[in-house]
Amino acid sequence: MDLFLQTLLNGLLQSGVYALVAAGLALAVGVVGIVNFAHGEYLMIGAFIAYGMSAVLGVDPLISVTVAALAVFAAGALTYRVAIRHVLVAPELNQMLLTFGIGIVLQNLALLLFGANTRTLSTGYQGSSLAVGPLTVGGPKLVAFLLAAALLGGLYTLLYRSSLGQQMRAVAQNRRGAALIGLNVDRVYLIAFSVACALSGVAGVLVATTLFASPTVGLVFSLKAFAIIVMAGLGNLTGVLWASVLLGVTEALVQTYVPGGGGWSDAVFFLMIFAALVGRSLRGAAR
Repeated sequence: MDLFLQTLLNGLLQSGVYALVAAGLALAVGVVGIVNFAHGEYLMIGAFIAYGMSAVLGVDPLISVTVAALAVFAAGALTYRVAIRHVLVAPELNQMLLTFGIGIVLQNLALLLFGANTRTLSTGYQGSSLAVGPLTVGGPKLVAFLLAAALLGGLYTLLYRSSLGQQMRAVAQNRRGAALIGLNVDRVYLIAFSVACALSGVAGVLVATTLFASPTVGLVFSLKAFAIIVMAGLGNLTGVLWASVLLGVTEALVQTYVPGGGGWSDAVFFLMIFAALVGRSLRGAAR
């Protein structure tokens, strides 16, 4: 029983990072209306910012969260101004190819600058843990989960308790109608896309702190984020929370109870996508 509870706890802690990445992707899809295939590369940028500030400046990676958020926000704003805004009314295939190309460029730039080797961070609390009865909580994972939860709470407050959030929801529902009542749609898109990238960048800091940094680290997390938003429904930020917990806990259970589960767990998100699409197809056919 203790092993089962420990597995559930590990999955729950991991789901915080998943939710942070997926929330950014869902924000870009729901408000801007574009599926950003380069989303994981902004996570990679955040991971390397944390690694660079730790290795070169000796700054604790968690302190670099603010720097990573601002830097990746600026990178997202630049990407929107230079590329994304020009394909918003283009066919979806054009949007997909553009963002996929941006991701390839960013990943290869990272390979040229840092090489293909993974980088791990060394901190004084890396091996710390907290005992809660028979359960053990890793210090870095707990801090990462709490920070992710705080940021997600801030995102939901922004969307549902602020004027900017009302503008984002209005633009998401009807772009033309929002423009007719005087909203600056382009500005809302810029902010929403940049915030989405910043959330991914902060998730990268957490990934670097708990796992590692590498030029390809964003790919795995972006695929899992796609699985989550497919499960939750494209653009459904509320559904992202339960879908992230479902993915995190399912992966933890597979790793613990399935022989060779360490490898099989990486296929869980594909099964989630398959189950979600089949389920929706069956419901559609039933109607």
